[in-house]
Amino acid sequence: MAAIRPRSELPAGHVVLAPSILSADFADLGAEVDRVSHDADWIHVDVMDGQFVPNITIGMPVVKALRRRTALPLDVHLMVADPGRFVEAFAEAGADLLTVHVEACVHLHRVVQSIHALGMRAGVSLNPATPLSAVEEILPDVDLVLLMSVNPGFGGQQYIPAVTEKVAALHRMMERRGISAYIEIDGGISVKNAREVVAAGVDAIVAGNSVFAAADPVAALKALRAAAVTGR
Repeated sequence: MAAIRPRSELPAGHVVLAPSILSADFADLGAEVDRVSHDADWIHVDVMDGQFVPNITIGMPVVKALRRRTALPLDVHLMVADPGRFVEAFAEAGADLLTVHVEACVHLHRVVQSIHALGMRAGVSLNPATPLSAVEEILPDVDLVLLMSVNPGFGGQQYIPAVTEKVAALHRMMERRGISAYIEIDGGISVKNAREVVAAGVDAIVAGNSVFAAADPVAALKALRAAAVTGR
């Protein structure tokens, strides 16, 4: 496993960039990851089951293959029903950070505990319409909160503007309680809104289409970082 440092150890002014392979060329996935690895902090892996979200993507074998290919941390986002069933399998495959949806977990604390027990960082995710109150009780126990800024299931969607204030509200909530966890955002993020979300409190940006669908993904990632850090 690769090390994901705690948010409290993030260098001043730094914004984590996690390119999402959901928008990469799956026929040449290793090369796609290699291409962005120098400028990325993490690699984001979206796992969908066709039940929790209306799409099916990839699973443990791809995570295992990526683990052999890159030394970057693997940021695995489970958009699946009853994700607790798969925690051990993704740990064995090589995930470094495993994020589950609050909407999909009946026993959220138990799932978070099992993620930590297997040596991974634990994240929780909220859909755009799910209120922040859904994560209030779990905040002290997680390393990351992922706010979806599109309805999950497909890449290339438009950013939902109301999520910016949701980011700011989460940031205020965490500051009041002295909680140091990453705030990650996923969906419709590009150079056009990266500064806005970082200024609101985002520490980590997931970017799929804006990177891998660009003519030059490396240049796109560099431009995204340049835009993001102006929000610090």
